Amino acid sequence: MENEQAKPIFSPPASPVTLGAALQGQSVGPAGEEDEGLALGEIIAVLLDYRWLIAAICLFALLLGVGWVFASKPTYRADGLLQVEEKSPGVGSLKALQPLLGDDTTVSAELEILSSRMILGRVVNKLKLDLVAAPRTFPLIGGAFFRRHHGEEVSSPWLGLSSFAWGGERIQIDSLEVPPDALDERHILIAGEAGSFELRDGDGQSVLNGKVGVRAKENNGYAAFVAQLKARPGTQFRVIKRSAEAAISDLRARYSVRERGKKSGVLELSLLGPDAQEIGLVLDDILNTYVRQNVERRSAEAEKTLKFLETQLPALKTQVDSAEAAYNNYRQTRGSLDLNIETQGILKSLVDVENAAVLLKQERDELRQHFTPEHPRIQAVDNKLQRLNERRKQFEADVARLPDTQQTVLRLARDVEVSTKLYTELLNTAQQLRVSKAGTVGDVRVIDPAVVAREPVGAKPVAILGISLLLGLLLSMVVIWLLRSLRVVVEDPETIEAQLGLPVYATVPHSSNEIELTRRLRSGGGSELLAVAFPQEDAVESLRGLRTTLHFALLDAQRNSLLITGPSPGLGKSFISKNLGAVLAQVDKRVVIVDADLRRGHIHKEFGIERSVGISEYVAGHASLDDILKQSAVDHLWLVTTGQIPPNPSELLMHQRFGELLNELSARFDSVIVDAPPVLAVSDAAIIGRHVGATLMIARAGKHPIRELEQAVKRLNQAGVQVKGFVFNDLNVSRQRYRYGYKGYVYRYSYKS
Repeated sequence: MENEQAKPIFSPPASPVTLGAALQGQSVGPAGEEDEGLALGEIIAVLLDYRWLIAAICLFALLLGVGWVFASKPTYRADGLLQVEEKSPGVGSLKALQPLLGDDTTVSAELEILSSRMILGRVVNKLKLDLVAAPRTFPLIGGAFFRRHHGEEVSSPWLGLSSFAWGGERIQIDSLEVPPDALDERHILIAGEAGSFELRDGDGQSVLNGKVGVRAKENNGYAAFVAQLKARPGTQFRVIKRSAEAAISDLRARYSVRERGKKSGVLELSLLGPDAQEIGLVLDDILNTYVRQNVERRSAEAEKTLKFLETQLPALKTQVDSAEAAYNNYRQTRGSLDLNIETQGILKSLVDVENAAVLLKQERDELRQHFTPEHPRIQAVDNKLQRLNERRKQFEADVARLPDTQQTVLRLARDVEVSTKLYTELLNTAQQLRVSKAGTVGDVRVIDPAVVAREPVGAKPVAILGISLLLGLLLSMVVIWLLRSLRVVVEDPETIEAQLGLPVYATVPHSSNEIELTRRLRSGGGSELLAVAFPQEDAVESLRGLRTTLHFALLDAQRNSLLITGPSPGLGKSFISKNLGAVLAQVDKRVVIVDADLRRGHIHKEFGIERSVGISEYVAGHASLDDILKQSAVDHLWLVTTGQIPPNPSELLMHQRFGELLNELSARFDSVIVDAPPVLAVSDAAIIGRHVGATLMIARAGKHPIRELEQAVKRLNQAGVQVKGFVFNDLNVSRQRYRYGYKGYVYRYSYKS
């Protein structure tokens, strides 16, 4: 007989750390206490557990990125430069006209003007940006396919999709009129035979029919002139007549203006769009429209003053002619009269006062076009006029002391002098304004006309794919965090001991070799036990540790039989039963494995033994104990199969002969291992548990909530069956290695004869 001692190299770890705690920089020690620090091992362990999920999400995100790169329209950018400069005051006589030519322009005001509806609205109207006409392409991939074959005539690659454009289709609509309620509504234009077309509204109703090159009009408010249409009959085009507000808003959303440097006066204009040629034309027209309006604005005051003077000049000319005629007639009737020196001085003073008064009245008339009579500037002019009137009254008093002849000659000469001088000054002013208006160039100039970048702007395909991959990685982290947060399963054996107060006798690591053996068995490649084929496997070492633990734990048991069950199917009960029996038999103990799962028992397949003649036949009295005992390929290991599957397994197990069977097996063998059905599924395990010496519950890592294990133990206790302890199966050793820095649960043994 072999003497065994087993000593675990490491103690099992404490409760597992969730991914959320690990990502928050917390780790849990053996006592379940939180320690500060980055739980790098925990993060690596969790990521390895979900590596295929991460790979799937990242691959999906990468495919979305590839689809985006393929289907998205490239966006181009056009740039231009403007300079806003102060207006030069001019030279010579034009300096006096500077107040009439406008004030200095501020950059902030020009920025607003450049984005105003006044500028953008003119551009929209001139370039017909309120009219959208484009071929209708297949969703997602159609646009990319059309752009790839732009300029080439391509037939529909799929039958039944000929209404979509696939390359080479073109349309040019010079004018389109729609009813007001149809503005911004999508219409469909369908190409017909021999240059004909049909326009349909959003409801699919025909609203207009016509031919290319001929203006078509209907009484329903629709009219259109299609200048060019190149497409197969049946090809559809999207046509939209946009409102002015919508067209300007769309243009403004793609358009930006900024000052290059602080107080530099240099403005940079940029426009984004999918059509490189179109955005260049649009931006150039914005630049030119702005310059034109600036020139018009600079000459607006001069234009207004010139119009006023042109309305006054004919009346002044008539007044001059009348004054000269009256003066000449009087001198002819009275003879030649000369003014003395005193009278000439009075005449000169009167003329100066009259000219000044007339000019002030003109200035007041111009100011009244912009201000009310209470404005300070108009009040100042009124005060000047009042003072001139007072001076004129003084001169008129001096005139009254002259002889009558001298008074009349003085009055007529004064009228001639005043009218002539006023007319001459206004005529000179009008001429100067005409010269100034013709030479106005504005205070802005185009430095760089619009230039379109050759390469699209925005993220490059490589960057898009990189961002997609990064977003996929972040999304996978979120999904993992959610899964980990929602999972309440037991992943550590110490959780069972802490929550249920039952010992965990062994922790069996995950075995890839067992998976390969199972796959080989299902494919008809023969049966073989892990304990025999791979005796140095970690899982087998753990079962050897369980063998030693059970040896001491069952010393006080009245029977040498062991029930192995679990709360639910798929936990590895049969794996533990058959391999535990094999390691027990390897130390020269007589062992029998009883497959008591009369519903789905399958241990006989692993041993390559027939199911027939087993428990069902023995309980029914059709076979003896020797008939149902089957020798396995492992020395000292026998097997009792289920026999024929009965219709009433629970009643069969409750039969007296089943208890007698276990008693007889206990008398013949050193160890009896009974593999029972799950506890929570059926009541068979509770029935069998009353006939055995001890009961072990199998728990599988990451498969049960703690409440499920608690419920299974409670159900057995209610049936009078005490659970001795647990075997923790299928622990992920690689994860524990990253989390805790060691390789699983490995036991060292010394064997002595």
